[in-house]
Amino acid sequence: MIRGIRGAITVKQDTKEEIKQATLELFERILIENKLSRDDVSCVFITATSDLSSVFPAEAIREKEDFRYIPVICAQEIEVKGAMPRCIRMLVLASTPIPPEEIHHIYLREAQNLRQDLIGKRGKS
Repeated sequence: MIRGIRGAITVKQDTKEEIKQATLELFERILIENKLSRDDVSCVFITATSDLSSVFPAEAIREKEDFRYIPVICAQEIEVKGAMPRCIRMLVLASTPIPPEEIHHIYLREAQNLRQDLIGKRGKS
């Protein structure tokens, strides 16, 4: 079964290094918490808020040798007044037998405030 696994993370500054580090941190936590390997991952969708423009977050995943051939795409998050700034959101599509209610969606740093309904059951990630 292909499942969608959500996550988000914030950064303090719009720098290439910080964006890439945060993207990898989020991606790796999604893989670990859901016991996924490279072969389980079908593709990764990433959005970033308009205040992040130093680098495509997808670069961080593409630079990992094991994930070089996994499709990864970036897009700009729509601008909504009052939305969380400097935020990277991720959707990983992966093959897993885990039922939807047991998927570990990962929200880190300030992004923990985005989906309390998803992280409240297992505590904050």
